[in-house]
Amino acid sequence: MSDNTNNKGIEDQGGRVRAGEELNVAGVDAWLKGHVPSLQGQPEITQFSGGASNWTYRLKYASGEHGGDFILRRPPAGTKAKGAHDMGREYRVQKALKPVYPVVPTMIGLCEDEAVTGSEFYVMERIAGIIPRKNMPRGLSLDQRTTRQLCTNVLDKLVELHQVDVQATGLDSLGKGSGYCKRQIEGWSDRYTKAKTWNVPSYSYVMAWLKERTPQDVANVVIHNDWRFDNVILAEQDPTKVIGVLDWEMATLGDPLMDLGNALAYWIQADDNKLMMATRRQPTHLPGMLTREEAVDYYLDKSGYKLDRQRDWVFYEVYGLFRLAVIAQQIYYRYHHKQTRNPAFKNFWIIVNYLDWRCKGLIKQARR
Repeated sequence: MSDNTNNKGIEDQGGRVRAGEELNVAGVDAWLKGHVPSLQGQPEITQFSGGASNWTYRLKYASGEHGGDFILRRPPAGTKAKGAHDMGREYRVQKALKPVYPVVPTMIGLCEDEAVTGSEFYVMERIAGIIPRKNMPRGLSLDQRTTRQLCTNVLDKLVELHQVDVQATGLDSLGKGSGYCKRQIEGWSDRYTKAKTWNVPSYSYVMAWLKERTPQDVANVVIHNDWRFDNVILAEQDPTKVIGVLDWEMATLGDPLMDLGNALAYWIQADDNKLMMATRRQPTHLPGMLTREEAVDYYLDKSGYKLDRQRDWVFYEVYGLFRLAVIAQQIYYRYHHKQTRNPAFKNFWIIVNYLDWRCKGLIKQARR
């Protein structure tokens, strides 16, 4: 499987809390002990660098239930997009999914009292494991066969999610019914227009192309809406096994192929150019990983959804890239207007320009 005989020590860890993003430790500690009375002492608090949206912290106690180990999620400071960063919604979605989709973390509690630490937040049990970010953790080396198994296992978990019985979750009202694809194109187009800054393109051509070619929904299922390798947790003793799926902020009921299109927007493969490689944030370039085309074919085969990949897939791929551009621009908008100090967001405007070029390239290819 790997040249590692012991993967201990490679599990994902937090780091120092960023300046200006500190928690009210006393307030959070008192609230959490109200939910888990067995906790002892004060928590050691670290912050995760992964994720460019909500702020995520680890709270580690000396002892207590749930291993005394927790994750706290709260929204960022500054202007927020309408409907975004809704901690209550993310908490309730995960709590409802947990019984039928076990890789969801165990929820501890939701705090809607902003007086505790300046915003609403929720706390969940931490799942200890490996998160495959831009590169696999140092000390973990997988051979080509094992890497392929990891890749297909991650795709299998996406297929499993799309096969969840919505009635069994009680999440029937999570979405708005048919017309999901149309609403997404209209909604993301509007969000981009509102978040535009002077140094990014208009995207008018891409938005018009998507609007003209919007298909009917193929199904109405639970979708994650931010499916990436760095949102899954792998078992330390078997790094091909997915034991957790994180970041359910944008989960809803919608079209599964739109969810796959979103996932492929992050899928940088080994033969991509240097510009694309510069945007890579997950290890899909490794020998053994499926290409984007292979990933789509694998998903369609496993899920049973019918699609002419050569003719029809381009819509979903362009949509995924456009949506990623909007998310990047919304984050950059906060940095541009000094609503966040995180230096990781400084050059997001370059990514937005690049994604416009990539969308137009796919559209041009489709017209040949």
